[in-house]
Amino acid sequence: MSEVSIAKRKEKCENCTKQCNKKQSDEGTSSLHEKDEANGESNEESQMLLSACLSCDGCVSEEESLKISQQSLDEVDRILALNKKCDVSKHKVLVVSLCPQSLPFFAVKFGLDIPEATQKLCGYLKSLGVQYVFDTTLAAGFSILESQREFVQRYRRRHHDSHALPMFTSSCPGWIRYAERVLGTLVTPHICTARSPQQLMGCLVKDYFTKQQQKLSPEKVYHMVVAPCFDKKLEAIREEFYNSLLENRDVDCVLTSAEIYCMMERRKVSVEELVSVPLDHVLGEAGDPGLVRHEGRGSEGFLEHVFKHAAKELFGLDVREITYKNVRNRDFQEVSLERDGETLLQFAAVYGFRNIQTLVHRMRKGRVPYQLVEVLSCPGGCLSGRGQAESEAGGRVDKALVQQMEEAYSSLPVRLPEVNPSLHTLYQDWLEGQDSQQANAVLHTQYKNQSHIHTQPPHIQW
Repeated sequence: MSEVSIAKRKEKCENCTKQCNKKQSDEGTSSLHEKDEANGESNEESQMLLSACLSCDGCVSEEESLKISQQSLDEVDRILALNKKCDVSKHKVLVVSLCPQSLPFFAVKFGLDIPEATQKLCGYLKSLGVQYVFDTTLAAGFSILESQREFVQRYRRRHHDSHALPMFTSSCPGWIRYAERVLGTLVTPHICTARSPQQLMGCLVKDYFTKQQQKLSPEKVYHMVVAPCFDKKLEAIREEFYNSLLENRDVDCVLTSAEIYCMMERRKVSVEELVSVPLDHVLGEAGDPGLVRHEGRGSEGFLEHVFKHAAKELFGLDVREITYKNVRNRDFQEVSLERDGETLLQFAAVYGFRNIQTLVHRMRKGRVPYQLVEVLSCPGGCLSGRGQAESEAGGRVDKALVQQMEEAYSSLPVRLPEVNPSLHTLYQDWLEGQDSQQANAVLHTQYKNQSHIHTQPPHIQW
């Protein structure tokens, strides 16, 4: 991917308002027909298909644009250069956290399996001057466990709390931004309050690892996340993840997988010549740095983990295998738990804004039978994030690349967060127990209705 293409993608998402309007004028009414298909409605007016206008001028403020522009290769180079100068007061400890959905991208590009590719990537990052490289699976484990616990609590109060169910997952920043800015109170009370894996990793690095392990002040650490999607940049600059007292963020910079690979290409890095270096662990030598994944098809598997936990916790049923049923397509599926002909639980996985549109239409009409919905803005899930899955020509997903990444990702062994000893250690040593006030403060956040601030553009129609 060229630097020009990356710069463009940093500013505009795939369906930004300006691009969609241009496409509308170029392609006539094709988008209208797609909208009618998605909604089962007929409308003769030429309306734009509701889309993820996350990076259009009406959504991203000048202040946000400035903060996003600082999440760049140039900014990382600046920090690395400062560390080479004599003024040690300006030196920072560089920490990089790798999203597990980014690792298959490097495995495919390097022509290696995921463990080998990860060690090569770690070696490259450390050759630049990065001191620690983690993967975010541990943080995702926290997010899954807290989501499981919250769902059970919501289910038990469903009869006296109209906002308890359905519960929507909160790991996708594109979905969260759209829910807050456009959907408002229809959806925000239903969003799970567990922080996303990225932001929980920010807490782990800036709070636990920095303070307790390294005995440093958070502002002395520069924390960068490598992620498959550009929307993670917007998540990193949310105000609730900023410490105004220390003028410090949990995540200082997000670079996409493609941006890192572009850096390597620009520097003419030879993968064969890179030294293989194992990942670090936030618990030091006590942790197990072996690469594992959670259940699910290319994302963090919130639906599957919560479904199995709820079946056991609420109904005493052990679910080993989950069978998905296509509702509209592969990106709109549902799963059900039945006993003696009675449906006990019904969950859905809804990926991509066309399917999200259909879901919200049904919710407005009171026709959503699901207790939990795993929502992701990218069709195909996180592996298909536009920060790594876009074709070299730009504008379209490289389906062959995605298929290779899915195969590589599925090769990793699955480990349930419930049996991860590192999580149990951190709950006790860092958070003072699972249900403590400290755990609730660190592991959860709130999502707010911002639709009154950001008026829905008139050309976006339901």
